[in-house]
Amino acid sequence: MLVETSANGSGVSARPHGPGQRIHDDAPDTIADFVRLAALEGPEREALRDELVKAWLPMAHRIASRFRNRGESLEDLRQVAAVGLLKAIDRFEPERGAFESYAVPTITGEIKRHFRDRMWALRVPRRVQELRNKVRVARREISQTAGSGTPTVAEIAAHTKLTEEEVTAGMEALDSYSTLSLDAEVASGDDGYSLADTLGACDTSYDTVVDREAAKEGLRQLPERERAILYMRFFQDMTQSRIADQLGISQMHVSRLISRSCARVRDEALGAQKPHVRRDSGDRSRPA
Repeated sequence: MLVETSANGSGVSARPHGPGQRIHDDAPDTIADFVRLAALEGPEREALRDELVKAWLPMAHRIASRFRNRGESLEDLRQVAAVGLLKAIDRFEPERGAFESYAVPTITGEIKRHFRDRMWALRVPRRVQELRNKVRVARREISQTAGSGTPTVAEIAAHTKLTEEEVTAGMEALDSYSTLSLDAEVASGDDGYSLADTLGACDTSYDTVVDREAAKEGLRQLPERERAILYMRFFQDMTQSRIADQLGISQMHVSRLISRSCARVRDEALGAQKPHVRRDSGDRSRPA
C-alpha cells in the first residue's frame, strides 16, 4: 500500500490508496476530520475548519491555475477558489463520499461564476455566454484537427450541432468579453482618430425644428396685427415702446398682446387650446 504525504504542513494525515487509484498530492485524507467537524460547535469547530482550509488550499490553487491567462490575475483567481473551498467545506456531508469529488466542481463552479458575472465588459444573457463557450471550444478543436485557418460558421455549426444563427450569436459574444478604450485609434495613418471621435452628440437643432413646427398652427390662427407684433419683437428685435409708437398704441397694450399671443401659441402647440370667442355686431358672441 502506497502513502502520499501532504505538503501543506497542517498536520492532517495523508490518504492511503491502492494500485490504480488516482489521488492528487494535494488531496489529504480528512474524512475523520469532516466527521468531527459536523459534531462540533463554537471555537473548536472554527479551529478545525481553519485546519481543513489549510489542508485543501493547495488543491484550490491548482484548480485556479487552470484558468490563468484569461484576463484575470492568478492571485485574484486563487481568492475566488478559496471562497469556493470555504463553501465546499461548510456544505460537505461526509457520508456522501470523498471530499475531493465534491470540492472540485464546487470550486470550479465558483471560478466560472466569477468570470460570468465579473469579467464581461457587456452584460449578456447566460444562454449567449454558453454559446460563446461552445463556439470558442469548437473553433480551437476544428483548427487543431484540420490544421487550417479560422473555421467557417457552417463548420462550427456542424461540429457543435448548433444552428448557424446560434453560432453567429456566440461569435458576436466573443467580442463582448472585453471592450476598447475610447482613446483607441480606429484607423491607421497620421490622422490619429480615436473611437471617441466617431461617437455622435446630441444636436439641439432638432429641438428647435420640433418647436417651430409645433408653433406654426398657433401662429396662423393669430390676428394679423398680433402676428406683426410678434415678428417685430422677436425677429426684428424691436422694443415694446418702439412697436407701440409704430402702431400708435400704448406700450402696456403691446405687452398684453405679446403675452396673450404667446400663451395662445403655446396652448395650441401643447394641444390644449380652447375655442376662443370673437365679438360680432351687438352683444352676441359665438365661438370662432
